[in-house]
Amino acid sequence: MATKHEQILQYIDNLPIGEKISVRQIAKALNVSEGTAYRAIKDAENKGYVSTIERVGTIRIESKKKNNIEKLTFAEVVNIVDGQVLGGKKGLHKTLTRFVIGAMKLEAMMKYTGAGNLLIIGNRTKAHELALRAGAAVLITGGFDTDEEVKKLADELELPILSTSYDTFTVATMINRAIYDQLIKKEIILVEDILTPIDQTAYLLNNDNLGSWYKKNKLTSHSRFPVVDKGMKVLGMVTSKDIIEHDYQMTIEKVMTKNPITVGLKTSVTSAAHMMIWEGIEVLPVVDDYHRLFGIISRQDVLKALQMSQRQPQVGETIDDIITTQIDANSSDESYYFEVSPQMTNPLGTISYGVFTTLVYEAASRKLKKQKKGDIVIENLTIYFIKPVQIESTIEVVPTILEAGRKFGKMDVEVFNEGQLVGKALLMCQLIDR
Repeated sequence: MATKHEQILQYIDNLPIGEKISVRQIAKALNVSEGTAYRAIKDAENKGYVSTIERVGTIRIESKKKNNIEKLTFAEVVNIVDGQVLGGKKGLHKTLTRFVIGAMKLEAMMKYTGAGNLLIIGNRTKAHELALRAGAAVLITGGFDTDEEVKKLADELELPILSTSYDTFTVATMINRAIYDQLIKKEIILVEDILTPIDQTAYLLNNDNLGSWYKKNKLTSHSRFPVVDKGMKVLGMVTSKDIIEHDYQMTIEKVMTKNPITVGLKTSVTSAAHMMIWEGIEVLPVVDDYHRLFGIISRQDVLKALQMSQRQPQVGETIDDIITTQIDANSSDESYYFEVSPQMTNPLGTISYGVFTTLVYEAASRKLKKQKKGDIVIENLTIYFIKPVQIESTIEVVPTILEAGRKFGKMDVEVFNEGQLVGKALLMCQLIDR
């Protein structure tokens, strides 16, 4: 039977897009406490099918697929620009395809404005009306209002008309940045993207006997299973090593590994990889906020996802991407050369500590990958000497392999600027064979 929390989520999920909801309304409709209703609404917001907007309230929105994450809804625009909704609240869930700056004559402006657009403009009432009739939402800058007739038109067409105190240029910059951040997030693979869901996951109950393990093993050819109670809460993990030389009638909970390491849906695959490598784990249970089993991920799933992500085209560049690009262009067999660009510096105009760390990490890991022909997971990176490096300087990174066993590597890294030693680091890592 579904819990109260799950019933509320299902109720919200079945609401029409654009429907406004409140804690009191949910509590009354489903006969639950306001605290339970509040927690469920926050969970629904985290899952992406409701959005809470200042001065508007919480509304049901259309859940966005991962491959469409770079598009923003008008509800998100309200939050980005700290705006208010003047009309057309029922259209806040809609997605904008592009935004148009209204800094031209009316006739020219309408040539560029169409359905799904967001027109960013000042207090030009006629332009507000024409944009709405063309199927576009409107964002009025400078804190201006619009006519009541325009607000009524926005309500009729279910197209938002918004207002913000920021100027047009600032608003455009803020929305651009939000889209750019979304593009970067799009490339981060999460556990929820690769997990084997619960309906395809083999698991055992804590009061099952060891004979159940052999049946599952024969059916699935797997040897590792999560152990749950009747409420699907994860209690442990059981493997072939745990059941050897034990009686078939013994219960699973007596031999299982209790309190296993688990991951959540929003855990990054990279974090999961580190856990698995460092702890020597082959399978991780994936749990929800209540520690109930949601699925599993295997080490093979994680490695495939990481290798696939390396082959994806770059969409939004991070600082790490800029550093990596420079290393690609200037690398040699023994050294890696790097120019300190303005965005890599601290307020004093010298290379920032974070960029220096990334540079050492990238150069060392590439050097070791070339020799070992496999992937690595950094376990420890210690920078024990660093001097300021001036903007637009060219530095040389020289990684030296001190030790490279089958599963472990140790490296010394020296950094030079114009022949002078400016940094030293020691790096240790785990090695993963492909």
